[in-house]
Amino acid sequence: MKLRWDNQHVRWGVTAFLVIAASMLFYYGVFHMKTLITGIQTFLGILTPIVYGVVIAFLLTPLLNFLEKTIIYPILQKKEVTVGKNGRKAIRWACILLCMFLFLALIYALIMMVLPELIRSVMNLIYSFPTYMKASQKWLQSVLEKWNLNSQALDTLDQYTLNAQNYLTQNILPQMQEMLKNISAGVFDLINFLKNFLIGAIVSLYLMADKEGFIAKAKMLTYAVFSPQHANFIIRSMRFTNKTFIGFFIGKILDSAIIGVLCYIGMNLLSMPYILLISVIIGVTNVIPFFGPYLGAIPSIFLILLVDPLQAVYFAIFILALQQFDGNILGPKILGESTGLSSFLVIVAILIGGGIFGIPGMIIGVPVFAVLYAALDKLVHFSLVYKKVPDQEQTYVNIDCLDPETHEPVLFPEEEPKHAQTPRRTAMLEFTLTLLKTIQKILITIWTFIKKYSLIIYAKVRQLIEEYKQKKNIKKDGQ
Repeated sequence: MKLRWDNQHVRWGVTAFLVIAASMLFYYGVFHMKTLITGIQTFLGILTPIVYGVVIAFLLTPLLNFLEKTIIYPILQKKEVTVGKNGRKAIRWACILLCMFLFLALIYALIMMVLPELIRSVMNLIYSFPTYMKASQKWLQSVLEKWNLNSQALDTLDQYTLNAQNYLTQNILPQMQEMLKNISAGVFDLINFLKNFLIGAIVSLYLMADKEGFIAKAKMLTYAVFSPQHANFIIRSMRFTNKTFIGFFIGKILDSAIIGVLCYIGMNLLSMPYILLISVIIGVTNVIPFFGPYLGAIPSIFLILLVDPLQAVYFAIFILALQQFDGNILGPKILGESTGLSSFLVIVAILIGGGIFGIPGMIIGVPVFAVLYAALDKLVHFSLVYKKVPDQEQTYVNIDCLDPETHEPVLFPEEEPKHAQTPRRTAMLEFTLTLLKTIQKILITIWTFIKKYSLIIYAKVRQLIEEYKQKKNIKKDGQ
């Protein structure tokens, strides 16, 4: 007997079955949440290499398209060389391998620039730490003798020493085994990451090799599941998403590379330490919008502070100027309006993305939020047009409401005449100008004080350190 889907009883039966199945799934999800989460995490762990492969292929596809469409095929057309199917495959694989080589070479170069410099910096810090401690002790001793605080300082120091010993014996030592477990887990996580990255790189090769085929199959599936009208909307949305992500990531990577180079040049001109290490840190963290420059500047300032406090101040001023140049001139020129988000929405996107997914969420939060914001904007415009009300944002800036019948904007009632508010506005303006002048004088005074005494304090500290070194050398010679 053939099943008739237009039969009312059949429809009710299928509906009842789906409701019961959905209820069972909901019950299982609520009362077996841990098992469900574990299963999802296991499934996502299996898909991790594929996700890496998709990300790598997504990042390298613009370079692949550039090599093929801008360099290889134009040259072949000028030379009137006809390329067959096998020739196109060979060109595609040659370009893919070149892209992968450049990608891995870039990662290797970054690691080789950062890792040796980081090890050298840590070793210098370890070797210089006793000198810093002795200089600090000498300075502290002179302050205590000058202000007669020896007894109070010794009591405070004894109390801090006792607290530190108690914390060490009660908290640190019992957790040593747990710390070793965490270190071992970190090593295994690193090995697992390298394995997934290697598999992902291999997956990305095949994704890029047949990217047109995968796109065609995705379109076929979309048109098979949805109506042509809805399928067209989905495909256009995916194109917009791809354009937004590509524009943001390519622009941000280029912008960060330029900032890293400018930081390297500026630190060279100012003769600062750790030039290569800090330039790479500033360039890499600049990929994170808004908060990235601060994440890179704070540890960099700390590194320079250990070597030369005055240069740390100069570096902070230099980085502030560099980020102002990036935020107001370079960034807008490169990125333009690729996201279409205001500064407030950018901060919201970074906070939400970082809170959910950490550092990767801070990077992808802006383009994801831009796509969602564009979709919401289109939905709002569609709804306004459907209701036959104005759909231009400027229309709603200075209106009180919309007329329920005509849907025309109703403006606010007329304000009081300007002459009635003139004395009050004049008084407020005078107060504001006076306040700004006072703040300006205070800032000038603070800057003059810093400029006058910072060099004196720095010279005095250097003098104390040199005297201490000379006394130490004299004692060694006497022995």
